[in-house]
Amino acid sequence: MGYARTALLLAAMTGLFLAAGWLVGGQNGLIIAFLFALAMNGFAYWNSDKMVLSMYGARQVDAATAPRLHAIVARLADNAGLPMPRVYIIENAQPNAFATGRNPDNAAVAATTGLLNLLSEEEVAGVMAHELAHVRNRDTLVMTITATIAGAIGMLANFAMFSAMFGGRDSRDNPLGGIGALLVALLAPLAAAMVQFAISRSREYEADRIGAEICGRPLWLASALARLSKGADAIENRAAEANPATAHLFIVNPLHGRAMDGLFTTHPRMENRIERLRRMATEMGQIGPWG
Repeated sequence: MGYARTALLLAAMTGLFLAAGWLVGGQNGLIIAFLFALAMNGFAYWNSDKMVLSMYGARQVDAATAPRLHAIVARLADNAGLPMPRVYIIENAQPNAFATGRNPDNAAVAATTGLLNLLSEEEVAGVMAHELAHVRNRDTLVMTITATIAGAIGMLANFAMFSAMFGGRDSRDNPLGGIGALLVALLAPLAAAMVQFAISRSREYEADRIGAEICGRPLWLASALARLSKGADAIENRAAEANPATAHLFIVNPLHGRAMDGLFTTHPRMENRIERLRRMATEMGQIGPWG
């Protein structure tokens, strides 16, 4: 059901972009929107991981420069049946982590220094298992495509607003005239954000579940999530604040001013995620405050 839901939401996002192109420019706008989406997604497919890692100043490490983290990731990748991903460390006091890459053969996982300083080895394993679950599910590619289309819709909305203000008259190239352009400018970005957030939240729950299976201890991840959430609340991540479109990549929301588990949050409520992991641990016969 999770994969079917994601496919439907991605289809909705693509359909929204094409519909917006049609409302702004009719048949020609539809064709241009389609070609533009193909070009943007092609660029994102090959370059998204490099862009994100560079954006956060991540440095690649190996068994010699970060033996603890590298060994944890290697062990978990073997458990998950995945190729060894590239491992990165980000010099950032906020405890957090993310995965990126177009497929398991070209994947990378990154952890902040704040995370490595805060968590125990078991909790780090829980976090890295969650990120490897994203890699195995190919969530990194899905979320990149979603973010790219959402950005394109935002650009189209700006164009529509300009068109409505300075050229908003009925014509065969604009099926609804100025009204259509205004609809795109006002509603398209809102609808795109709702679809993007829905995809992100559904993927986080699934990555928690599969990550717990990969490391074998759901409560390691539950404990890590509780500590990471408090750390992210207390410490600002300036790079993430400057690039909010990447917030959905992180295991916990890096942005401040976060809301409830509703339509406009990139992550589920932490209490809900932890409760699911605790139930999973109980079903596996694991007991104790954190296993």
